[in-house]
Amino acid sequence: MPDNGGRPFLKRDANPIAGTAVRIAQRAQKIEPFYVMEVAKAASSMARKLQATQDPMIFLNIGEPDFTAPALVQEAAARAVRDGMTQYTQATGLEALREKISGWYASRFNVDVAPGRIIITAGASAALHIACLALIEAGDEMLMPDPSYPCNRHFVSAAEGRSVLIPTTPEERFQLTRDKVEAAWSRATRGVLLASPSNPTGTSIAPEELQLIHEFVSSRGGITLIDEIYLGLSYDKRYGHTALSMPGELGQSVISINSFSKYFNMTGWRLGWLVVPEALAPVVERIAQNLFICPSTIAQHAALACFEPESLAEYERRRMEFKGRRDYFIPELNRLGLTVPVMPDGAFYAYADCSNLARQWGLEAKRPDGTGGSWDLAFELMQRAHLAVTPGRDFGHAAPEKYIRFSTASSLSQLKTAISRLESVIA
Repeated sequence: MPDNGGRPFLKRDANPIAGTAVRIAQRAQKIEPFYVMEVAKAASSMARKLQATQDPMIFLNIGEPDFTAPALVQEAAARAVRDGMTQYTQATGLEALREKISGWYASRFNVDVAPGRIIITAGASAALHIACLALIEAGDEMLMPDPSYPCNRHFVSAAEGRSVLIPTTPEERFQLTRDKVEAAWSRATRGVLLASPSNPTGTSIAPEELQLIHEFVSSRGGITLIDEIYLGLSYDKRYGHTALSMPGELGQSVISINSFSKYFNMTGWRLGWLVVPEALAPVVERIAQNLFICPSTIAQHAALACFEPESLAEYERRRMEFKGRRDYFIPELNRLGLTVPVMPDGAFYAYADCSNLARQWGLEAKRPDGTGGSWDLAFELMQRAHLAVTPGRDFGHAAPEKYIRFSTASSLSQLKTAISRLESVIA
């Protein structure tokens, strides 16, 4: 791989397996690298060299809670293995788990979601993959905000659709509006793929705006998919709602993607779910049967314990700890000139404008290969501050060179050390 002073260009070859007779499918060549992970590899490599030093690498680049599954969840997994509950379940998941999720929607969000609408999946990734395969035809366009989580647009590509990224602004909370959706709608548009709270910004769509978007999309015969994997990790009552709580048919027709990874702290367990209109459930089940057989049986039995009162109390304690981290870290970034233009109301991210610092350090705004600006700044921070962050390059085309994403999923002590290091290198 070519190198630019320690900063990989990450160019894609037209033939990634050069010198062989293997022909790569066009759909595979359309999938860009997941730059978050490419940067993480570079950070991990540097971290190994720093192991013996007093300033080890601090990783604020990956959106993964530093908490693991609570004790009851771990015990339930061990019990499932011990008791031999490891065989296939039905493709839609354990009925008991679907009922538990239905009960959580009722108790936490005061919304009635029938268990028959809930499909347990192998993580939110499988949920998105299944939803796109079920609903998107070749050539269909899906409208998405820019910036947004990069893998979402690749699920659309895998279904031979096309993502249309619509630039958003801090004034819009980096979210789509009904007016922008209407302006971008074309004969090829199939629907919208939203996220609330969002990665990388941690911002949510105002409930009234989401309803306006879904009303318009429905009036055009389109679909509204909404990634709600950070649902539960909200810190503002105005935004802490599920799209499924929209009134009447609106709440019944929206399609919600969720996960046990974030609020429930089960990232590597690879368990998620999908809420669909009742008429779509048999179609989704058929696709799940063929592509995945079923989600992890052990993870499903473990997840049942997520909804025990003791576990839910622990999750709420952790949610408030995440809020405390946000409340410390964002003002400190602003103080240092790494301005976060919109206070995150959920998740655990800070999407900071780094353009002033990049300019001070003489980093080019952007190069034709996508590097420069925040990309080069991320590698400079690795070198100077032993701090791993994520450049905006992954998240879209609307000025990604201006932004870096910090994850505040790490401990408060690590966040304080990160601020100390930032202050030192900026000064």
